[in-house]
Amino acid sequence: METAALLRKVRKIEIKTRGLSQQLFTGQYHSAFKGRGMAFTEVREYQYGDDIRNIDWNVTARLNHPYVKVFEEEREMTVMLLIDVSGSGEFGAYGRIKEEMMTEIAAVLAFSAITNNDKVGVIFFSDQMEKFIPPKKGRAHILRIIRELIDFRPENQGTDISMALKYLRNVIKKRSVAFVISDFQDKDFGDALNIVSRKHDLICLRVYDKREKEIPPLGLMRFRDAETGKSYWIDTSDKTMQKRINQWNKEHDTFLDEVFSMAGVDRVEISTDKDYVSPLRQLFRKRSH
Repeated sequence: METAALLRKVRKIEIKTRGLSQQLFTGQYHSAFKGRGMAFTEVREYQYGDDIRNIDWNVTARLNHPYVKVFEEEREMTVMLLIDVSGSGEFGAYGRIKEEMMTEIAAVLAFSAITNNDKVGVIFFSDQMEKFIPPKKGRAHILRIIRELIDFRPENQGTDISMALKYLRNVIKKRSVAFVISDFQDKDFGDALNIVSRKHDLICLRVYDKREKEIPPLGLMRFRDAETGKSYWIDTSDKTMQKRINQWNKEHDTFLDEVFSMAGVDRVEISTDKDYVSPLRQLFRKRSH
């Protein structure tokens, strides 16, 4: 993409997503994702209603008057965005293309994070590690992330979620809040999800297109697998074929239900033909409670 066109697109996404993060999500984000704990900040004189467990007995004895310790939440966190840039993200029949939806969601989360003084990093993955942007703070850093989201072109087209999770575990040593943004057209990542969820707070955001779950009976059609590049013909009017497609989707949904449930991670389903604001708000409310 040419520089001028890229900058216009970055600015457009910045205006929309930063506004959403400030107007809708800032308070809910703060409540949903806690800091690392409570840190001591100062002592002050005891006031009626203070918890006596917070009395600083050393200061109290020295000054012959009760004083209490004051604590504040250690707010700063590291937020990691694991973004699927495989070939299947280029699909879009209903509403928008999946990769466009993923870009906006990632931008909203990034702006919500820096508004709360958190650091944000990104892992772009396909079936290989495509790019790692180390966690940092600041608007300039977020704009760099948005530019990469818009203009990044992966070298590979497949999907390996397990590899991306293992990379996160190796590169981010301290506990982080990690959003995996993908269509989850993959299998065999259950073990990695279980292991990494013990160290990091994982949230899986599944972006999907309804056409992937149901193909209308339109006769003989040519399809191309965006991840393998293979083309093949399918008789979409064939009842046996329709049954096989429906069965595969049902089995994959069951597999995802089991994998996310066993790992104890939050999962959000976002359709490309609907607004992503409502599912994100529901996630924040659920975690706040």
